[in-house]
Amino acid sequence: MGKIGYIRVSTEHQETARQEAIMDQYHVERIFAEKISGKNADRPELKAMLEYVREGDTLYIESISRLGRSTRDLLNIIDILQRKGVTLVSSKENIDTNAPQGRFVLSIFAALSELEREQTLQRQREGIAVAKSKGKYKGRQPISVDWENFAQLYEQWKSGRITAVEFRKRMKLNKNTFYRRVREYESKL
Repeated sequence: MGKIGYIRVSTEHQETARQEAIMDQYHVERIFAEKISGKNADRPELKAMLEYVREGDTLYIESISRLGRSTRDLLNIIDILQRKGVTLVSSKENIDTNAPQGRFVLSIFAALSELEREQTLQRQREGIAVAKSKGKYKGRQPISVDWENFAQLYEQWKSGRITAVEFRKRMKLNKNTFYRRVREYESKL
């Protein structure tokens, strides 16, 4: 029966000290920590923690928002924990899923957390719309591409002389932008 902790902050610039202090109070034996957005469940440390926990373990979190932002993701994570026989304890909300009340309250908090995130995104969209109407917001500028260099590297990539990773590195493009540019280039051929 292990005491496991999961810590998450949304960006590299945020500190985990407050959450670590909570884990110390619970005498947690193993901590999984990451600095990544919680907007989806595709997080390496979350996945590692879910693989690691065993029946009889207790997972400690600072708050449910650290575990997941969407109700669906949070409930899926909780379902995995329950199927594995793992208890969830959330410090901020004082939730313990060993009790039926804890499971009920957790589902309510999950819905509220998702509502809060959706409202934040809605306010952000409204603010951007107002700024655009005043000419103060232009959005992200498109990444410029040296098409001549791209064409040469494209030929090398297609002939198998370089990998897609090498191609991306030389063009200084992330994966999504790279494949978008490939599609754009191929549509012009």
